[in-house]
Amino acid sequence: MSAPNFHNIEKQTLMALRTITAKNPSSIETYIKLGGYEQLKRIVTQKVKATDIIAEVKASGLRGRGGAGFPTGLKWSFMPRYYDGTKYLVCNTDEGEPGTFKDRDIIRYNPHQLIEGMAIAAYTLGARVGYNYIHGEIWHEYEIFEAALAEARAAGFLGENLFGTAFDFDLYAVHGYGAYICGEETALIESIEGKKGQPRFKPPFPASYGVFGKPTNVNNTESYTSIPWILQHGGKAFADLGVPNSGGTKLFSVSGHVVNPGNFEVRMGTPFTELLEMAGGVWKGRKLKAVIPGGPSTAVMPAGTILTANMDYDSLSKARSSLGAGSMIVMDETTCMVKTLHRLSYFFYEESCGQCTPCREGTGWVYRVLDRIVNGQGKMEDLDLLTSISNNIAGRTICALGEAAATPVLSFIKHFRPEFEYYIQHGKSMVDGK
Repeated sequence: MSAPNFHNIEKQTLMALRTITAKNPSSIETYIKLGGYEQLKRIVTQKVKATDIIAEVKASGLRGRGGAGFPTGLKWSFMPRYYDGTKYLVCNTDEGEPGTFKDRDIIRYNPHQLIEGMAIAAYTLGARVGYNYIHGEIWHEYEIFEAALAEARAAGFLGENLFGTAFDFDLYAVHGYGAYICGEETALIESIEGKKGQPRFKPPFPASYGVFGKPTNVNNTESYTSIPWILQHGGKAFADLGVPNSGGTKLFSVSGHVVNPGNFEVRMGTPFTELLEMAGGVWKGRKLKAVIPGGPSTAVMPAGTILTANMDYDSLSKARSSLGAGSMIVMDETTCMVKTLHRLSYFFYEESCGQCTPCREGTGWVYRVLDRIVNGQGKMEDLDLLTSISNNIAGRTICALGEAAATPVLSFIKHFRPEFEYYIQHGKSMVDGK
């Protein structure tokens, strides 16, 4: 497989995708030439203490790259150290949110760094079995990962008695069926067990009761992929790539109205304007109108706000949004925000698992109210109704899909209310006149 045509490679800081310029980026030969699997061999053969590895991960400032941003080293410390039984490791590659497509590129071009990262995590946490849960709509990447697993086993990096020691670890790919809800870690665990993908009540948390009722650690694809680099160069070196409270590099999936959509790996804290420039800027010479910075579950940001923001957790939090999974959707001046929210609301309505009444009923109400607005039958009181429904979904569900569904409604109406009012008053869009 030839290397992809990525844009502005020279301006990026490649770590998770450091193999992409190679002729055969996904092969084990390419990864070994870059020092691949050396850290796994070192920690296993030298019997590096788990506490020392966790301390290094904590020092790196690595936070979960799947959207929640929880500190990875802290999460690892929750796993019971002296549990007498099987422990599991799970990788969450179920990226199903609109605008999110970074993890599939890691599997496509650098699967062995993910495998090594998971193996190191398994050694650290005492897990002997791992699963990589891959989104059901990326079959090609699933096949690439299966091939990489076969290469790793044949080379002695997976299996029993690794490097002649007592450490055993094997890893399996699990193919999902395209359900967005399975991106929630406990719904993902339910799916691995062969059950309907629905979130569990927490507590207990996966660290104490996960796969098959055993202690389980769940991290995002990009999180695990960061581990070999951190152990090779040190936690401080990784932290120094970013800014305080947001260490390292981050993959941003930039889509929408840009010249060159794609994945861009940059240092945390990079100004939004630089990232937009890497993507070629707003297409067709148009002006920027708004950006969803981390996927539709994060609050939309008007152009005036996002243009002064940096891409890290604290900066976006201060701007009343969040980094999420780094799934950036760019919208130009021709975008109708009413129609955009209508489309997003349909996604959350369709993807609700239906377990919680506020989410099951609330997402349906939101979509139907917006549907009548875009069909010219809206009433001015519908805006207050949408706000009320959304406020009654958020915080009243087992998982965070409730908040995810409510956030775009509340933020779109907050920042672009005149467009909604115009649509209701005139039965057509303020932007395109339709």
